[in-house]
Amino acid sequence: MNRQFAIITLSVVPVRAQASDAAEQISQLLFGESVEILAQEAKWWKVQCLFDDYIGWIDPKQCQLIPATSLNNPQHISIDRLSMISNGNGLQPISIGSTLPNFQNNTIAINEYKFTFAGQTNAENHFSFANISDLAKLFLAAPYQWGGRSILGIDCSGFTQLVYKIIGIKLPRDAKDQALQGIAVNSVAELQAGDLVFFENEKGNIIHVGIALAGGKIIHASGQVRIDQLDHQGIFNQETNAYTHQLRLMKRFAVKA
Repeated sequence: MNRQFAIITLSVVPVRAQASDAAEQISQLLFGESVEILAQEAKWWKVQCLFDDYIGWIDPKQCQLIPATSLNNPQHISIDRLSMISNGNGLQPISIGSTLPNFQNNTIAINEYKFTFAGQTNAENHFSFANISDLAKLFLAAPYQWGGRSILGIDCSGFTQLVYKIIGIKLPRDAKDQALQGIAVNSVAELQAGDLVFFENEKGNIIHVGIALAGGKIIHASGQVRIDQLDHQGIFNQETNAYTHQLRLMKRFAVKA
């Protein structure tokens, strides 16, 4: 059987644990991201995201089949918090971190479909690891949503994954898998802005991740994307005057020039 691929053509597509609208949302796919189709049922496709290898079920009405030859084209990524694209039949919003396939002269090309995009992309060198803090702060106040990866709803590892995607670093989807990569940072005092900080529950399982900022702070998705204090114990919420997350480990994925 030939391998089949598809590309997301809606703003945000839920990825579910089972082939059902009532099933848990375990992730999301953003406009322009590609998947391999692993299995097909009457109303559902089991897919693997080509960006992070995450597997789940999606509604096939929310994407378009594409040839494998189109998967290697250089990709642009939207860096506006929320942008509008148009295919001539109306406007469609897309979230920061969306992929813009075959982008040239303000036009996105997907099969026979053409979308107009007038926003900013990462190819214009707006963001790199050197100013990752500014990029992360674009997500401030985005509401927390389990399995979310968009500015309209995002979870902790979806947040870190999207920020790193924009600067050209691939991270796995879940915090526990992100924690297996990178170079260990030995102490909070050695943290640099952009390092990932991981937190554990009472069983020792990694359940949360955020991005270190300068001055002993961290930006993370907890209720919403927010900035809190960070020390050797964990995250301290000054509003509640209490620790909310227990520190487990810290990782570095790039070295500042």
